Amino acid sequence: MHSARDRIEYEPWLEELEQVADRLELSTEARSCAVDLFLADVPDDDRSKRAVLAASVYAGSLVAGDGRTQGTVADAADVSRLSIQSRWKDLLESAGLEPPQW
Repeated sequence: MHSARDRIEYEPWLEELEQVADRLELSTEARSCAVDLFLADVPDDDRSKRAVLAASVYAGSLVAGDGRTQGTVADAADVSRLSIQSRWKDLLESAGLEPPQW
């Protein structure tokens, strides 16, 4: 669970996350997972926030069983697929989840 202060501080980024989730037509559960993953590991550098946001959306969609491809999420979030590929497993591990081994 994240504090209300975190949600307020990162509100513009959470709004962006919701817009990406809308473009992908993600389930409520996938959105919730994505928000939790993002808030658990928000980088200090603004340049990295969009990539972590996209990786959170991708990983959240996997956790919720509402998976999308890295390329589809990258297009919706306006990042490179490599940005997602290099971050999503670490996000899951940081949250105490085991990434799939495929």
